[in-house]
Amino acid sequence: MGDLLAIIAPVFLCTALGWAWVRAGRSYDRELITILIADIGAPCLVFSRLVALEVEPEAMAEIAMAALISVVCFAVVGIVILRLARLPFHTFLCPLVFGNQGNMGLPVCLFAFGEEGLALGIAYFSVTATLQFTAGISIWSGRLSLRELSRTPLIYAVALAVAVLASGATVPAWIWNTTEILGGFAIPLMLVTLGAALAELRIGRIGRSVLLSCCRLGFGFAVGLILAELLQLDGVARGVLVLQCSMPAAVFNYLFAQRYARAPEEVASIVVVSTLLAFAGLPVLLGFLL
Repeated sequence: MGDLLAIIAPVFLCTALGWAWVRAGRSYDRELITILIADIGAPCLVFSRLVALEVEPEAMAEIAMAALISVVCFAVVGIVILRLARLPFHTFLCPLVFGNQGNMGLPVCLFAFGEEGLALGIAYFSVTATLQFTAGISIWSGRLSLRELSRTPLIYAVALAVAVLASGATVPAWIWNTTEILGGFAIPLMLVTLGAALAELRIGRIGRSVLLSCCRLGFGFAVGLILAELLQLDGVARGVLVLQCSMPAAVFNYLFAQRYARAPEEVASIVVVSTLLAFAGLPVLLGFLL
């Protein structure tokens, strides 16, 4: 019980800090901080952790492949669900496909599985985040934008890290130290910002939100388990895959819904409800995986 509390408590407390800060009426520039995380913190975290890997490259490749397959599975299941429910794909597909593998997934992977878990969690997150900022934006906007793709720093961070690993080059200490420092603020700010977002978002259409949230969490967990069996993953790799697949709808879904005027209030409801349900089920999920 003590080990489980040590994993869950930091996630809950950091998120609760962001929630309490906003609810107390304190200023929190969520848009600025989100940009800092997306454009500086997360890319530096990804690069510094990937180039310092002590995990077998094969394990990273397996998780990356599993991430790609899982997104395809989420998309197929999501399309079927939305077609049956007669809901628009442009508005509701991305919340069903793209989970919160960054703000929530990476800290839980770190606290549950240590540095190896964080490295594998980053491999999963790198794939899904790249797809979210490319294919995801295309779904929201209804068009493919190469400009948006070229303005996504995370893609360059992943590409550069892969090039370094493939070539066997040594990263100069000053570059690694700089990216390590800048990447260090990403995880705590991800959690605090998640709490701030939950404090600001409002729940509407509760029945639909609960139904779609349960779908997101339920088929995410199922896909993770099935893929872990098919790919014969075990130990930390299995735990990270199932954990990342089981994450709630990403907060970025709300930001994109707001940007492209795709019923942002309803998308916000899915984000809030799925996150609250995920928090409630996190002890059970971790108890199952550990």
